[in-house]
Amino acid sequence: MTPEEKKAYNKAWRIKNAEKRKEYLKAYRKENYEKRKAYNKVWREENPEKCKKVHTISDWKHTKGLICDDYDKLYEAYLQSPNCEECGCEYSIKGDGTGKFKCMDHDHTTGLFRNFLCCPCNVRRG
Repeated sequence: MTPEEKKAYNKAWRIKNAEKRKEYLKAYRKENYEKRKAYNKVWREENPEKCKKVHTISDWKHTKGLICDDYDKLYEAYLQSPNCEECGCEYSIKGDGTGKFKCMDHDHTTGLFRNFLCCPCNVRRG
């Protein structure tokens, strides 16, 4: 069986057995809850930067609806962006009262990324 055939077979099997897989995973998670919780805690403590990256990208995808071809590349650009691309101000830390923290500007209709802006510029753009 070629890799493409195997991939197609596995996809068809997952679709055919979706309910069975869902029940199995639900039972597995329930049985191994404490073990998984402990593992995740250790992983987060050992990998704080990676944890922050995963959380940030997940927030972009699932909460904000951002669509991008390469989230890793976009995250690196996010880290390297010191100033607002609209007004040029230097970003501040969220919660310091200035409101000049870094925002991800994207089209809410298509979900496509546009650029990094400070919060006031992002609100003005709409």
